[in-house]
Amino acid sequence: MRTTTITEAKNGLSALIDRVRSGETIVILDRGTPVARLEPVTSDPDASGRMKRLGRAGIVRAGNAAAPMDLIRTPAPGLVVGASAVQVVLDERRAGR
Repeated sequence: MRTTTITEAKNGLSALIDRVRSGETIVILDRGTPVARLEPVTSDPDASGRMKRLGRAGIVRAGNAAAPMDLIRTPAPGLVVGASAVQVVLDERRAGR
C-alpha cells in the first residue's frame, strides 16, 4: 500500500489513478495522518477487493478445486468432559501445531 500527501495527490492524480487501476491501494495523508484511501472499485467491495489485495500481497491463494463436502459435513469432535477449550488451544500452540 502506497502513501502520499494531499499536495502530491493533487499534483499527480492521473498517475495515482493509473496505479489504482492496476490494483494498488493508496492512502492519502494530511500532515502525516491518514485521511482517505484510493482503491479500485469492484462489484463486491467487501469480499473480492480484499481477496485480490491479499492475493497480490501473497497472503492468500485462491482455490481452484471444489470444497471437500464430506469433510465439511463431518461433525467436529467434542471436548472431553471437564476439559478447557482454551487450554487445548494453548497446549497446541506450545507444541507448535
